Amino acid sequence: MHNKILNRYYFINKFDQSHLDKQLKETIIIFRNYDETIDESLILKLKNYCKKNGNKFFLSNNIKLAIKLDLDGAYIPSFNKDKRHLSYSFKKKFTLLGSAHNIYEIKTKESQKVKAIFLSSLFKKNKNFLGLYRFKLLSFYSKKPFVALGGISNNNFKKLSLINCQFFAGISFFEQKKGP
Repeated sequence: MHNKILNRYYFINKFDQSHLDKQLKETIIIFRNYDETIDESLILKLKNYCKKNGNKFFLSNNIKLAIKLDLDGAYIPSFNKDKRHLSYSFKKKFTLLGSAHNIYEIKTKESQKVKAIFLSSLFKKNKNFLGLYRFKLLSFYSKKPFVALGGISNNNFKKLSLINCQFFAGISFFEQKKGP
């Protein structure tokens, strides 16, 4: 069996250089902080740091600012049903990502023209818990690539091969001392 490296997305809510230094170049950084107002200088600092390290950098829930600051893309959370961004002009390299928890949200993200859909929660037992089988079932409702999200750890990392996902995302997985 091949030990392939999956594309990875790391959600952050602050600039912590020690955690960012540990990441591979393939790791895509998504800044997501819904508790505070967005500080443009912090976003620019993160963008420049990620660019220097070879990581792509995305901003959550603010497409207009992501375009203005010339980021690699934007992440649209599941609660955002807005489609105003469809009238914006993007650069070719700009990528939209979105998250969903059910069929209705998957179809909403498709209508928002996202490139990949984060489907959660795979392992984390919260109100949106899916598990392996429901994740796999929901992934048949769209031709978009799906990103596994929620509760991924070194203990259950190998189970990702059961759902044939090419991407995974998380927070605590990337803050661990060692990864796969």
